[in-house]
Amino acid sequence: MIENRFDWQQFFRRWQEEWIPDEDDVEDLAEGGLTLADLALAASPAAEAEITAAEERLGTRLPPSYRQFLGASNGWRLDKGSIYRLGAAHEIDWFGDPLELTAIYQEGLTEHSTEQEVLLAGMWRRALQLETDSDMSYALLDPGDTDEDGEWALYVYKGWSGEPPDRYPSFRAYMQRMYQDFHSARAGSPGFVNDTTRALDADVERARREALSGRWESAQELLTEAEQYGRPCARSMLRQLEVLSRGGGYYGFGELVADPRYTGELVPVMAAAHLRDNRSGVLPRRFVLGTETDDGVTAGADAILAQVRDGSYRYAPDGAFGRAVAEARESARWGDTDAAWRMIRAALPLWSPPGPDLLAPLGLLADPVLGPVVTRERGLELLATPRAGRPGPVPDPVPDLDPPGLCWLADTPRWNAPHDSYRCLWVEGTEPEALPGLVGEDGCAGLTAPPGRRAGRFHHGPGQWDDSAPWEDRAVVSVGRTGSGWAFACDAAPRTSAPGNFFVSPAAAASRGGRAVVLWARRARNGRLTVFHLSVAEQGEELYAYTLRGTDVERSGPVPGTLDPEWVLHGVGEADRERCLLAAVQDEFGLSLPRHALVEGVLPQLTTRSWNRAPREGEAYGYTTIRFGR
Repeated sequence: MIENRFDWQQFFRRWQEEWIPDEDDVEDLAEGGLTLADLALAASPAAEAEITAAEERLGTRLPPSYRQFLGASNGWRLDKGSIYRLGAAHEIDWFGDPLELTAIYQEGLTEHSTEQEVLLAGMWRRALQLETDSDMSYALLDPGDTDEDGEWALYVYKGWSGEPPDRYPSFRAYMQRMYQDFHSARAGSPGFVNDTTRALDADVERARREALSGRWESAQELLTEAEQYGRPCARSMLRQLEVLSRGGGYYGFGELVADPRYTGELVPVMAAAHLRDNRSGVLPRRFVLGTETDDGVTAGADAILAQVRDGSYRYAPDGAFGRAVAEARESARWGDTDAAWRMIRAALPLWSPPGPDLLAPLGLLADPVLGPVVTRERGLELLATPRAGRPGPVPDPVPDLDPPGLCWLADTPRWNAPHDSYRCLWVEGTEPEALPGLVGEDGCAGLTAPPGRRAGRFHHGPGQWDDSAPWEDRAVVSVGRTGSGWAFACDAAPRTSAPGNFFVSPAAAASRGGRAVVLWARRARNGRLTVFHLSVAEQGEELYAYTLRGTDVERSGPVPGTLDPEWVLHGVGEADRERCLLAAVQDEFGLSLPRHALVEGVLPQLTTRSWNRAPREGEAYGYTTIRFGR
């Protein structure tokens, strides 16, 4: 057994010197006719004989840190919390489970229960009870839950809470947590200044410099300890690092939200998290800032929430960094999220915080176009990049997210899971804003805002086809621009299975000002290619097309040999057919699609005209329409 020595006397002396009464303490002193000098936290040390006698009575040797504690203070008056007093050596005794909690916790055990859950279920009957005064709470040392140093875990059970007990790995860890809570309870009190607070505040200032210099992990370590002591701004700054390093979750930023200098950076992030979590039922519907604010800040927060909700929020910082953000948004808007990130990354050293307690440009995360660009990996890169004029090494760039060309469309696992089909249109020499006039449905008002984010899934808006004729096949497409200058439209989840008898390629209609290419692929449930269609048009006329079904090919027009499926697939195995066909198309025209923008829903959308023509006289629909009502 290793007895790690800890200077309990120095610990008690510092705590006693730093202790100041709050209002409740002052009332207790007055009622008892006592002065501050009369209210000592520690007790006289227990003699070795007293400790040994207690061990003989209990039939066990006490764990090291608790034994050392008794040798420095035979009991302790705790300042706050649900445990008011820890007893002396002669007062402690076995708990014995008078509340019959063992049966309750054992009933909850299953074959999947963890080792810790099993230990907790057996703790109640073997635990040593330490407290002698409390608020229906118990401080219990468990001899069955020990570590390599012989320390027993300490559990604090609040009988009124209905919650499982809090666990501390040792008695010493429990007392240090109580000391931290003592500091946290008084952190905002005027005059609460001492050597501990001064050292921690110096650490917070050092953490600020470390974070802005790109050494965010060092800053996180300093802020984590300062937060445990309740030091001002430590929690707010720590949450900023967590937003970028963890890449998700709900975050509150404490008192910084009430400062107008930071509202524009922090509230949008909170609003985006609030709306996301409300969709999954995690949070209440009311938007809570988590701190007291004046009417101006509250009104501004409500306005920001409305903008984030309707997708109109735009992150627009000042200066050179703001100009880079605007340029990056334009690239990301049409799908080039890799270029957008490179612009943001290059401008990060130029970012300047509106106040000393902001550590990074967090407003990026709430921007509907730029937010999906800042992945967790890029968030870590941002944190590691020196900012606000601070010196430091620049980290290696994270790899781009978008693979080149089109072959990634054939990847497994499927990029558009659970869908088994996709169809795409490219138009050469045309801006994406022109696509509604070329292929948009009748009455189309233009492009619509990107859909809400659904990580890993592309999704349609609701109800576009409710009143459509049964043969109609209008597509909801994501619109953007390739690096080679083609406008594109991609439907990642076609409602119909494959091009059918009524199919009319939109390539001709889209090619009034230049070449247009249409591609449609369909897979079986096992991922194998079943249908592949390609059509190419120019100046309003289809040049050539083919549809491959299994091994059968239907052609129209002179299909170039470099694209002809019989030539392209010669000697190719079944698993590689789709990839080879896509490679031929991308090489022939220099086409590509941005995977990240499509999957994350960054791109604006458009509803096209039907990809099917109306049935001619004597042709059957081949459709069955079923409507449900109530």
